[in-house]
Amino acid sequence: MNLYIMRHAEAEDEVESGSDEARPLTVRGRERTRDAAGGLRALGLRFDVILTSSLLRAAETAELVADEYASNPPPQVLPALSPDVSPREALAALAPFAHQGEVLVVGHEPQLSKLVALLLTSDDTLAIRLKKGACVALDLSKTIEPGAGELRWMLTQRQLRKLRKS
Repeated sequence: MNLYIMRHAEAEDEVESGSDEARPLTVRGRERTRDAAGGLRALGLRFDVILTSSLLRAAETAELVADEYASNPPPQVLPALSPDVSPREALAALAPFAHQGEVLVVGHEPQLSKLVALLLTSDDTLAIRLKKGACVALDLSKTIEPGAGELRWMLTQRQLRKLRKS
């Protein structure tokens, strides 16, 4: 499995309901995500599965990436990608997708950084910082377990946007 871990894009600070779950992407966040998705496409990526947190900002980010490709599947909500779930629980929830090929996961900090650290080092304390809209590519061809990941690349949203334009 090639696992791509992407943090949601820039979201509104607050919504009228006061619900963190309902915060949408900003106009700028949507525009930048479209450009970043074009950067992923410029890298030659096509996803077999797109998984997202149920929170609106992550779901919108995943939908914008899926929309970049006519052949991408629609995003599926994976409850274990909620920000309050531990990285180990998230990893266990990803196990059924281990043979899906190219898998994109869209979620939140600090869970995603800890998940990347766990996959690379067997420990979730490695200091990795995923900016909004950033994406990490990991090779998990051998197995999906702590310490089994190999880092292929890590790109900020800005770098992805530049790839689209090049």
